[in-house]
Amino acid sequence: MSTLNADPAEIQKFSELAHRWWDPSSEFRPLHEINPLRLEWINQRIPLHGKRVIDVGCGGGILAESMAKKGATVTGIDLSEKALKVADLHSLESGVNIRYQKISAEEMAQAEPAQFDVVTCMEMLEHVPDPASVIRACAQMVKPGGSVFFSTLNRNLKSYLFAVIGAEYLLQLLPKGTHDYAKFITPAELSQDVRNAGLELQTMKGLSYNPLTKIYSLNNDTSVNYMIACQRPG
Repeated sequence: MSTLNADPAEIQKFSELAHRWWDPSSEFRPLHEINPLRLEWINQRIPLHGKRVIDVGCGGGILAESMAKKGATVTGIDLSEKALKVADLHSLESGVNIRYQKISAEEMAQAEPAQFDVVTCMEMLEHVPDPASVIRACAQMVKPGGSVFFSTLNRNLKSYLFAVIGAEYLLQLLPKGTHDYAKFITPAELSQDVRNAGLELQTMKGLSYNPLTKIYSLNNDTSVNYMIACQRPG
């Protein structure tokens, strides 16, 4: 019996906030604000219309729902039952058809290997005990020739100051304790894990927040938040 690659405290933390997931002025406001940027970046790289997509660690379904609205057939998986209930309810209200399932990435990879054109795993790797295991699972779920997208936080002094001290304590963009700096992942580490999982790294993009204008933007600065696009060789 394999042990579940999840931190119960992390699941509990997000479950307690689940009812606020779709409130754009809540603790999840940053997710609402960066979602259009992420969505367009993914959609430009691989047009989502008509694609089978799985969102790993989907939470309340912000990204999953927006990909479904682009015409994708979307599955969202998470281990927080409360978050999934919120996601399910919101998709009904929005009239968007999404399959939500309480299952780990590793279990899903065994159940449905090579079934998806696109796999997204955003802001999740820094919340699990073994991120490399999730990356391998994502690589197994995607079809040969398909795309996998990850986003996470870099580990350095700047990211500690911006993502923990700045975002959680000074600007209060996120609840205190959202992030554990020790679990942040450098681009070099993520690139290595991706290659070890049999994926080819295609490109990397930074995501920055300007506290003066209160605007997020995509750029080449990967020092704090960053995203990567990978492909499973065909």
